Amino acid sequence: MNRFFVSNDIIDGNSIIIQDKDDIKHIKNVLRLKENDKIEISNGNDNEYIVKIDNITNEYIKTTVIEKMNIKRESDINITLYQGFPKSSKMDMIIQKVTELGVKKIVPIITDRTVVKINNKKKEEKKLERFKKIVVEASKQSKRGIIPEVSQVINLNQAIENIKLANDFLIVPYESENEIGIKDILSKTKEKDISIIIGPEGGFSKEEIDKLQNIGANIVSLGPRILRTETAGIALISIIMYELGDVGVI
Repeated sequence: MNRFFVSNDIIDGNSIIIQDKDDIKHIKNVLRLKENDKIEISNGNDNEYIVKIDNITNEYIKTTVIEKMNIKRESDINITLYQGFPKSSKMDMIIQKVTELGVKKIVPIITDRTVVKINNKKKEEKKLERFKKIVVEASKQSKRGIIPEVSQVINLNQAIENIKLANDFLIVPYESENEIGIKDILSKTKEKDISIIIGPEGGFSKEEIDKLQNIGANIVSLGPRILRTETAGIALISIIMYELGDVGVI
């Protein structure tokens, strides 16, 4: 069943009105749904509704709640991904997949070896607008309870300050680390607020790793094979979710 998100303040008893223009176009023109068809609606806070479409117009879609459910789809593990900005459209795929896996926040970052340089504010805003659309679509498809946040692009120093303020448990995979594995680190923690930083195609410089170690980052190996930047975050998040108990039967 197709899922859509609405803000909690437009849920009025047994009536929910969809007002988002993109959702209306998708329901009308792509899915070609009609009156009496059913859809799922989430309020972004673990409450889900099965609703029946009553009325479809160009301005709104009126629905009636058939069933209200409280299903825990969101993990207790709060992962923030700081992703070194990759080339071409790799970021689109990364954002889509980590949303499916359950991250709560995605922060694109610029590091010493980042090839992509974003100096134009309009181009940055266009990219962020696209990223947010990808997150929404991936959240619908994977039946997330929330839509993860996508942050503005920042540099590594700003990321470090954010992590220090949040006091998150920080994990950084690094290809030159050959003693400490990710499983070693996860077996010794029960932390639920976790930040991970993934380097761009060229990896991290030694100076950047030193900076991260100075704020208590756990520098880890992901194994003997070198993973691409678009693979590393997905692999690490999957491991974290499995090792800390999020992957299993609902």
